Amino acid sequence: MTQTRNTLLERLRHDPSAKDLPQLVERLEQEQPADLPLDADLLSGVWELRWSSSTQPWLKQAPWLDNLQALDPENGRGCNLLRLRGALGVLAGISVQADLKQLEGCRVEVRFRRGGWVGPQLPGGGRLQLLRDVQQSFPAWLDITVLDQQLRICRGNAGTTFALLRRDDLSLNDLFDT
Repeated sequence: MTQTRNTLLERLRHDPSAKDLPQLVERLEQEQPADLPLDADLLSGVWELRWSSSTQPWLKQAPWLDNLQALDPENGRGCNLLRLRGALGVLAGISVQADLKQLEGCRVEVRFRRGGWVGPQLPGGGRLQLLRDVQQSFPAWLDITVLDQQLRICRGNAGTTFALLRRDDLSLNDLFDT
């Protein structure tokens, strides 16, 4: 592990609005570039967005919000979920489901399928939800630039950079069942 990686992990965990995050991200991309063909299995899991270069509020980290992403490339699926932190988070959230496909190099194609409101789990299984099909005229993509067991950095087709940490306390089914 490099000092850059350790410093970046510390900032993402404890100070995700630190001013030096963009420089740390860029430095780590140079020091520890992803090798997705070799490490594709590391993509699978639940990830929490801790920093992004975006100005969009739903692509920012907030202490009161879980901004989660489930990636299941083996089954070609992904899911983004925004929900309140804590006990209220199980009551409702905003979910976007996608089809994933690994392309050449470190690129993953993302085709958004459905999105909308998801509510609480119902007795006997199932969940209240109001999802609509997403009309996406072209596939989006993510270039995975850093990938290890704890950290993923990626750049999207719109130019946004994202830094995410693995959430070992959540399973893929926790998000796909929402």
